[in-house]
Parts: sequence; structure tokens; C-alpha cells
Amino acid sequence: MNRTDRLYALVEDLRAISPRRRSARELAERFEVSVRTIERDITALQESGVPIYAETGRRGGYAIDKKMSLPPLNFSPAETVAIAVALSRAGDQPFARHARSALRKVVAAMPGPEGEAARELARRVRLVREPGEGGGEVRPPGSERVSRAIEEALLRRRVLRLEYADAKGALTARDVEPGLFLGGRGGFWYLVGWCRLRDDVRVFRLDRIEAAGLTAERCPDRPLEGFAPDIPELIVHGTVLD
Repeated sequence: MNRTDRLYALVEDLRAISPRRRSARELAERFEVSVRTIERDITALQESGVPIYAETGRRGGYAIDKKMSLPPLNFSPAETVAIAVALSRAGDQPFARHARSALRKVVAAMPGPEGEAARELARRVRLVREPGEGGGEVRPPGSERVSRAIEEALLRRRVLRLEYADAKGALTARDVEPGLFLGGRGGFWYLVGWCRLRDDVRVFRLDRIEAAGLTAERCPDRPLEGFAPDIPELIVHGTVLD
């Protein structure tokens, strides 16, 4: 069991027996690690805001305040990233720090594989701010069906088949390996991907994508850095979960 899975399992184990306690030795035996490792894990959980407290003595141990803890969450990776995108626009507004803390707790409570999927998707969602741009107008991203197809392709790492209209309205069919979801430039959302028709990285404005569908083909591995748009005057912000 890796550390992320163990931290999640520790919380769930203590929640299940609350208000009773488990000693560090009992937890070490259950998770087949050293007592010192359990103590470090508990400290990390406490520092992240999980309400675990320790009681000393013969019958002491670690317990969790069940009233103050979240039940098992069923947020999907896409839902978690959606929350992160919304928070990224909060800037330094009141309570923004507390909102980010809440998001970290949501991610910490996710099962290991789901949390890793959320982090991978977050790495592929970027926000752009042009020089001198304030909040600005946020324009409709285009068809909801197109957005869902791109989200699913990024999650499952699948090649997309697009029908795309250029600035003059000329329509082309393209197979695209999705790399990044880019939001904010001029208020529009963009897909940055490897276009097999052009054999190069291309940027597709979502409201110009007439149709999008997943294929059964898995995307080959390409360095994520290769999808970063070469637009030096723009400031690109990653989507942060942790």
C-alpha cells in the first residue's frame, strides 16, 4: 500500500471505530508499517486539518472526531478539477484561503486512484491571463456535448475526432490527441492538441468545434510540456489541487 492509500485508509479506519481509539502499535500492525511511520502519518493528517486527537495512558491512542470529519466522498476527478478551476478565479478574494484548504481536504479524502486521476487531469487544465486583463468577459465555451467529449478524452487519454471550422468558416475533419484544456484567453476556452492532419500541435477554439467524439485509440505518450502554447506574452496558471 502506498502512502496516499494508507493515509486515506487510516482516516477511514479511525472513523469506523469512532469514538473509540486505536494505539499507534495497533495501527502499525494493521498497516504493516513501523510505529514511527504511523506517527508521521498521523502528524501529516493533523496538519492537513483532519480532526484526529491523541489520548495518553494505558487505554490511550488516536481517535477522530466523527462530527467534524467528512464522510467518504464520491467526487469524480472531473468534479474535483471543476472546483479547482472555479477557485483559481477567486484570487485573493475574502475566504479564498479557506476555500483552497477545503479543496485540499476533499482531495485527501478521495481514494488513491481517484485522487491521482484528479491530479493528472488538473495538470492538463490551464488558465491564461493576458497582460492588463482583469476578470473580463467569460464567453460561452461552445457545445456542452463538445466540452464533455474533450473532458472524457483527457481523463481516458483517448484520441478525439473533431469537425473544426476555422476563422473563415471552412470545415475540416481532424483526429487530435488532446493535451491541454486552456481557458481565459479573450474569454474563450481552447483545446491544445496534436493534430494528425497538420502533424503538429494546434490550438482549437471550443466554440468553433462543430462536433467531437472519442475514438477507441489511446493517445501515445507525449511530454506535457510539448503542448504548452508558445505565446510568450500570456501568463499561464496551472490548476492546483494540493
